[in-house]
Amino acid sequence: MPIRQPAVAGAFYEANPARLRAQVDACFAENPAAPAKARLIAAVVPHAGLMYSGHVAAALYALADLPRRLIILCPNHTGTGHFAAINREGAWRTPLGEMPIDTELADALMRKSALLLDDAKAHAREHSLEVQLPFLQRLRDDFRFVPICLGAPRYAMCLEIGNAIADVVAESGEPVAIFASSDLNHYEDQETTLRKDQLAIDRVVALDPEGLWRVVEEHDISMCGYIPTTTMLIAARRLGATKARLIKHATSGDINRDYGHVVGYAAIAVG
Repeated sequence: MPIRQPAVAGAFYEANPARLRAQVDACFAENPAAPAKARLIAAVVPHAGLMYSGHVAAALYALADLPRRLIILCPNHTGTGHFAAINREGAWRTPLGEMPIDTELADALMRKSALLLDDAKAHAREHSLEVQLPFLQRLRDDFRFVPICLGAPRYAMCLEIGNAIADVVAESGEPVAIFASSDLNHYEDQETTLRKDQLAIDRVVALDPEGLWRVVEEHDISMCGYIPTTTMLIAARRLGATKARLIKHATSGDINRDYGHVVGYAAIAVG
């Protein structure tokens, strides 16, 4: 069974299992306890180092009543491999153990869309999906997931992949949650980033994939995961999503107090 080895343990998060458990638990502890967990269709979660965005991601994971099957969409930061790359078999390893790939779901997705190909190279060094796994592993031990790394350069490609995801989830016979891993605006000052972030957040909360694609391009928002987020919104709408809610928004400046070059982070629940 092929095992995808951790690429950013010791950099984006702690490499020692005990220290990683404590780091993830500290991220959860930075948020108030959720009064009741909510079943989600989809969500947006950030993916910077846990010291910066972990508390934002934890705010989402803490309130989500997650099914055991997940599809996690991430951007392709490295530029390596196919533009719509699935890992279809094996597992991903973190210091907390191995999280198995849902091969049945992956194969169903590839049958629905010829754009999706099995390509481990696109995932090998990509951090944006990997940093989600320790949160999931702290919540329960029976998750299966499909990793999809997206660099699809056209909206029409997002539409095809999003529709394929919706069809497969609808036909799966059990709940499947769809997560898009994305940070927001990068390396501008706090004021600029808050303004640009809000433009993108507004489109996600409005469940408007075309509007998100347009506003990112028109306002030069360096939202690295706008392609997976657009794709997630297309799928979520097809699956009956009627509302989205901003759970938490922060920037790296809130942590390091450097407000001249910040990165924005948001957690958004879609139901």
